Parts: sequence; C-alpha cells; structure tokens
Amino acid sequence: MSRYPRNTQGYGGEPPAADWPGGANIAVQFVLNYEEGGENCLLHGDAGSEAFLSEIPGAQPWPGKRHWNMESVYEYGARAGFWRLRDLFVGRGVPLTVYGVASALARSPVQLAAMKDAGWEIASHGLKWIDYRDYDRAAEAADMAEAIRLHTEVVGEAPRGWYTGRTSINTVDLASEAGIFDYISDTYDDDLPYWRDHDGRQQLIVPYSLETNDMRFSAGTFSTGEDFYLYLKDSFDMLLAEGAAGRPKMFSVGLHCRLVGRPGRAAGLARFIDYVLGHDKVWIAKRIDIARHWRARHPAPAQAPRPTTLPRDAFVARYGGVFEHSPWIAERAWELELGPAHDTAVGLHNALARMFRSASEAERLGVLTAHPDLAGKLAAANRLTPESTAEQAGAGLDSLTDAERATFTELNDAYVARFGFPFIIAVRGLGKSDILAAFRHRIRNDRATEFATACAQVERIALLRLKEMLP
Repeated sequence: MSRYPRNTQGYGGEPPAADWPGGANIAVQFVLNYEEGGENCLLHGDAGSEAFLSEIPGAQPWPGKRHWNMESVYEYGARAGFWRLRDLFVGRGVPLTVYGVASALARSPVQLAAMKDAGWEIASHGLKWIDYRDYDRAAEAADMAEAIRLHTEVVGEAPRGWYTGRTSINTVDLASEAGIFDYISDTYDDDLPYWRDHDGRQQLIVPYSLETNDMRFSAGTFSTGEDFYLYLKDSFDMLLAEGAAGRPKMFSVGLHCRLVGRPGRAAGLARFIDYVLGHDKVWIAKRIDIARHWRARHPAPAQAPRPTTLPRDAFVARYGGVFEHSPWIAERAWELELGPAHDTAVGLHNALARMFRSASEAERLGVLTAHPDLAGKLAAANRLTPESTAEQAGAGLDSLTDAERATFTELNDAYVARFGFPFIIAVRGLGKSDILAAFRHRIRNDRATEFATACAQVERIALLRLKEMLP
C-alpha cells in the first residue's frame, strides 16, 4: 500500500470559525433513531432475529426463528417510547432530526404523521436496520437506492441527510455517489462538519456520535437516567467552554425510542434538555440546519490536485525543488505510504524530510552543496533558483553596499574552506545584521555540529517553501 486513505489530520488543531447563528458558542443537535419495524426479523425477510441495541443482555441472533421477546422490546419503542419522546421535545419546543429506517417508517404511519406535524427533519437511516459489513458494493447500492425510493414514497419527499449506522467500507462513498444528500453522517471523527473528497466530488460530512448516545444503556455503560444526564452535561459544559474561548463546536446526542424512551431514562434526558435551555448562546438545531449553515459559511473548497494524488512525474515536477536542486528526495518520498495527512505543508514536509534524513551523508552533503552562497556570485549573475532569489531578496541581500558584499564574500570563502559546503540559513524574517551575526557565530563550530545545523536549516527552508505552496 503506497497510499493511505484514512484522514487522521482533520483540521489540524486549527478548526474554522463555526460562526453559529446568533454568535452561539455551541450547536446542540438531537437525533432520534427510528428503527422499530426495520430490524432483523423473519417477518422482514431476514435469516434470523435481531440482537443489537435491546434490553436483552448478551442477545444473539436466532437463525431461522422469530424472537418474541426481542420483537416486543422493539415494539415498546414504537408503541410507547416514541410518544414519550415526542411529548418531551414538542412540549419544550426543541427541534429534532429523525434518522428514519425506510421500512420502519412504512410500517409506522401514525408515528410518521406525528414527526411531520412536529416539523422534525426526517433523514434516511437506510432501508433496513441491518449490518452491511459483509455486503458487496452492488447489493448495498441496491438497498440504498430502494431506501431513497421508499423514503420518498412514504414521507412525501426525498431525504436530504443519510446515516446507515452499521456500515460497510463502501457506505460513505455510495452515499456520496448518490448525489442527492446535503450531508452524510456515517462518521464519528470530528466535532465540526467538514468536506470530504470522493472521486472529485466534495461531500459535506456532519459527524455523529456513539458516546453521547443512549445506545450505551444497552452496553451497560449507563445504568440510570442520571448517568446519561451527567455524561451529557459534562460534554456540553466542556464544549460550551471551548466555544466561549473562541472555538465553537457541534454536540450530537443520539437517541432510540426503545432505549431512552423508557421512563427512568427519559427523566435524565428531560433534565439535560432543561439544562441546555437554561443557557444562552446555544443554538439547538436540526441536522439539516447545521448542514445548510456550514454550506453557506464554509462552502466546498475549490478543487485542486492534492499532492498525494499526483502521478509520480507530476509530483516530482511540483515538489522536486523544495530541497534545492535535489529532485531525488521527492522521487523517494512519492514511494512512501502517503495519505490525506500529507496533503498539507507540514504533512508533505514530513515525508520529504524523512527521505533527506535517511539518505547517506554523501547524499545530504550533495544537498548542502547545491545551495548557493548568500549574496554570492550566482546571485550577482542572476543564476539562483526563483525560490532562492525571492528568499535572499526578502532579507535585503540583493541591495548590499560594497562593504557589506565584501564582508559576505570573505565569510563565504572562509566558511566553505572550513566545512566544505556553503553557509545555509533560513533567512525568512531575518535582516542582514541577524544573518551576519549567525555567520560569525556558526563559523566557530566543529564540522559535525555545523553539518547537523546546516541540515536542520535546509529542512526549515523546505518547510517555508511548502507553506508558500500548500495550506
């Protein structure tokens, strides 16, 4: 594998300004997963019973059999839990997004009407509440297309958001390829929306959460409504404080009718909603509202070839001069396991610097000797690379007095005679006097120390050049 597809960098510690409406310090988003009637069941054409997210400890699928208790647990969610949650949210005027399994919505016309009457967003939660990890791409794509068709038929309009839940490795790509979704939520990798590139298409991702989620009742992590309340409160407080410090984020809370819809648990959820409502500078939104806000404030970035997607020759042509006259560094770096984390200045610099550091001493010496003298003969003859020309000019080395030029020439000659390579320093932000002071100090070093110093300066120059070329 020479290209690593996972993106572990994200916003790199510098998230964009969310700019939530009203100057809010946090965007709070509640999701109600409506799955009851879409779970694994022989009646639904499945091979066995459901075993996921229920009140039955250690539940396992029953191949070829109906599981009466499991079906009854799911039915509680539709018959009782849903209405308790409906009253809780509608009574407090809190907006909600529904992740609706299409087949479950088709079997729940009264609940669906209540969702629409409440003005809730109804996003798609797939065709059935099943696990797609072993599905081939074509079969999953067929289910996705049928989910969109059935959702549109039952709800009266196509879904604008998508969340499968139990995904395959193809799910997000397939949803992107559908080309109809304002957002996709099958990721848990950030506190803010972001744009994901797939085959040249920019798809907005609005991440979801599995830890601020009532599914942890079924896992035994939460035992009481108070457990749920306190965890949500701590998460909210931390994110609210970050927002007040100038870094507003998004906070997603995941709910299920059959889980938090139970009375003791719903009491904890009610306390949390009341706690949120007791704060100002909080935006409680539907997921589609967050997506539309992000599209307006942070539209999809202009498409430009990412470094790690370039063919070898194009990569070397573009980045082969970052280390002065040493394209072999870019050639070797292209062979590394590169991915989205290397598509920034810092990331690509890491890859290039690795090849420089792992090269032989003779090869690194070749990179040092490829650098020109400061204010030397090449500069006077206009034979520097464009990068070196700009860098030396930025430090004022193109406008020396005769006396200053003579001093640089004397120091250059003495330095090369002592070490066998030219004096190298990243001149960005330095003036002539700073450079001369460093020159006079470093010329007293032993060769090993100065070789290491010069190599470090070469790396710094490369990073500065990449920052001119990349984000």
